[in-house]
Amino acid sequence: MSLLKTIDTNPSSAPRESGPLPERLIAGNPSFKTWAQDVARGEMIHTGVWEATPGETRSIKGETFEFCHIISGVVEITPEGGEPVVYKAGDSFVMKPGFIGVWKTIETVRKIYVTVM
Repeated sequence: MSLLKTIDTNPSSAPRESGPLPERLIAGNPSFKTWAQDVARGEMIHTGVWEATPGETRSIKGETFEFCHIISGVVEITPEGGEPVVYKAGDSFVMKPGFIGVWKTIETVRKIYVTVM
């Protein structure tokens, strides 16, 4: 097993398709695609590519730490009690454990994610 992993930002494999949990949907009809690409530390760390169509959902991280790098598209993230922040292609950010807020996909977004549980 190699300890170096290249993340394919335009995977040709079929993604796992899903949508938001009904209780987290705020507006629109977003759909999600996930191309999981690596798992490490016994399922604690997940890496891959995720895509979402426009819509608005509640984001609740719980105990999960998530690093995101936007490949394409535009999102607006509003932390609970905070001001909205817009991220676009080339931007990176972290949502720390305990994060609660609103994730609004303005233009279909594709991101690289790394989650640590």
